[in-house]
Amino acid sequence: MEALTGMLTVLGILAVLVLPALIGIARDRRIDRQLREAEAASAQDRSQTSQTSRKSQKSSSRSTVPSTATWYADGRRSKKLVSS
Repeated sequence: MEALTGMLTVLGILAVLVLPALIGIARDRRIDRQLREAEAASAQDRSQTSQTSRKSQKSSSRSTVPSTATWYADGRRSKKLVSS
């Protein structure tokens, strides 16, 4: 009878020590699965959005004008080329 009580005590302590680790592993796996599903859904949404934006994009009839920063940079580059 003492051997049975000792064995049950050891198994009880083992369960108390191992159970939180098993619960944590199960929780981590569930979170990983949810992240993979969310990533897959996000990638699918991005691919659908990029396909629709490609279809809906039209080239503008207006010519594009460089910004002031571009004009300034071009002027600086040309001066550097001339002076060197």
